[in-house]
Amino acid sequence: MTKKYKTAYKVIISIVILMIISIVVYKVYKMNLGVGDIKNYVESFGKLGPIIYIIIFSLVPLTLFPDSILAISSGLIFGLVNGYIYTAIGALIGGTISFYISRKLGRNVVKKLIKEKLDKVENMINERGFFIVLMLRLIPLFPFDVISYGSGLTSIKYKDFILATFFGTIPGIFVFVNIGAQSVNIGSKSFYLSIVALILLLVVSIILKNRFITKNLENNK
Repeated sequence: MTKKYKTAYKVIISIVILMIISIVVYKVYKMNLGVGDIKNYVESFGKLGPIIYIIIFSLVPLTLFPDSILAISSGLIFGLVNGYIYTAIGALIGGTISFYISRKLGRNVVKKLIKEKLDKVENMINERGFFIVLMLRLIPLFPFDVISYGSGLTSIKYKDFILATFFGTIPGIFVFVNIGAQSVNIGSKSFYLSIVALILLLVVSIILKNRFITKNLENNK
């Protein structure tokens, strides 16, 4: 395939992707979904519910819909164990989609998807790939999609990216899914413990951010 045709191919694919994204984003924001809405929608598919949930979570990078709301919903719908499994699968697929959109279609397409500047994130990942992605994944306050899109623009190997994503998202997914699972027992000891776990996660996230990420950002100025 000549360079001319490769360019035309990328342009066509970019236009198609942007059209799909525009439609999905419009529908998601128009629906103004909450945890209860997601629960009712997924359960309406019966036995296909888990597959539908995984698909929805996988498309989060294209809609920029809050993944924490979906994770809480999965706990409410499927319980802690199954909710964690389905959310982890969706996160890995969604991260992969973002990674390859960046890697195959480039910076111009990514800029249309997210507003955040990726330069500093790219520099950190280029220097310490697996470790930085792992640290960023352990910080739920750091946008999941920014990490994925930013990684695709760097030299990090997909294997390192996906392994760091898998291990780094374990605490965050567990905590948010557990809140959903325990929300049916509001006022119980297990519910309050799930809230304590969320607070601890946020505290640890702030510590990690200050210790590792902020320092790396300053070094890349």
